[in-house]
Amino acid sequence: MSEGSVLNRWRLVLGKNAEDTIPLLPEDGEKDQVLDFLYQRERSEDERQEQGGLEESCLTVPLWLNKVRRLFPRQAVEVMERHALDRYRLAGLLTDREVLEKLEPNQALLGTLLSLRHMMSDNVLDAVRRIVKKVADDLTKKMERDFRRSALGKIDRNTPSPLRSMRNLDMKKTIRRNLRHYDRENRRLMLERVYFSGRVRKYNEWRVILAVDESGSMVDSVIHSAVMAGIFSRMPMLDTKLVIFDTQVVDLSGYAGDPVEVLMSVQLGGGTNIAGALGYCESLIVNPHRTMVILVSDLCEGGAFSTLYSVCASILESGAKLIALTALDSGANPVCNRVAARTLAEMGAFVGALTPEQLGDFMGHVMQ
Repeated sequence: MSEGSVLNRWRLVLGKNAEDTIPLLPEDGEKDQVLDFLYQRERSEDERQEQGGLEESCLTVPLWLNKVRRLFPRQAVEVMERHALDRYRLAGLLTDREVLEKLEPNQALLGTLLSLRHMMSDNVLDAVRRIVKKVADDLTKKMERDFRRSALGKIDRNTPSPLRSMRNLDMKKTIRRNLRHYDRENRRLMLERVYFSGRVRKYNEWRVILAVDESGSMVDSVIHSAVMAGIFSRMPMLDTKLVIFDTQVVDLSGYAGDPVEVLMSVQLGGGTNIAGALGYCESLIVNPHRTMVILVSDLCEGGAFSTLYSVCASILESGAKLIALTALDSGANPVCNRVAARTLAEMGAFVGALTPEQLGDFMGHVMQ
């Protein structure tokens, strides 16, 4: 990279404060305008007023979005969009439908929108739903692929088996798919094709109760949990219940199969009452020895820890499995109250941070 290119990059980074000492290449004038529109907010009000007067008319938020997406690579666009939402709270990104429709759907953006959803007007929620659906669909493809590689196998009746044996014969599917070849005169079913199931493992039904902490620090875990609940709901050996909580408990089991509806229902923020949520989950346990209660939380209890430990002990004593999945930071490191985590582990709960595949392995071994 030439010395001129390096200086030009520094000029873009430093902004208009450096325009008297570092010349800007003419072709980068638009980039400078776009960056200044966002990052001038770092300067004081007096500094901004001193520099006003002669430059081009101020960009609008929609025009800024159009330019930033045209002038910068995708990674840089995502960073600037997130700064606009997180750091500078550009109201146009929350109230203008046209603006939201131009945003690039990604998990970071979704997390920000969910965190700021209470500030949004009703007329932009359809645009938010589009972002939710795109991100949820992308995550589902990846997580489900990882999950199905785990020990939690099943008879997959959507995938033909390469092993053709009577044990794997899918009689119902074979009859249903060949009915159009029924010979009415001779009263015989002519089989054009015989279908077999991909037999991996088969389990009796287990109830999985997923309790997800929606306090403000849990946004990424909430997104992954909503997607995981959708994956669970499509597995015939699992009866999935989904509970979202902060200081209140909301049972979203009826929407567990639809991550979009779940994510559009969450209200991130507020306090945390884990004991109250687990108390409700305990009421959903019908057959304890075939039940897993999966708590997704940073274990930062807002109430008395003695109450939390008492409810956890009751769940474990019933014979149900208690699994506490901790939150993860941006570096995929566990983030939780370590004293609470250690106490629950000593009581007999499983406590840890698991990938979808690792969770599937754990659940599969429990269900064997």
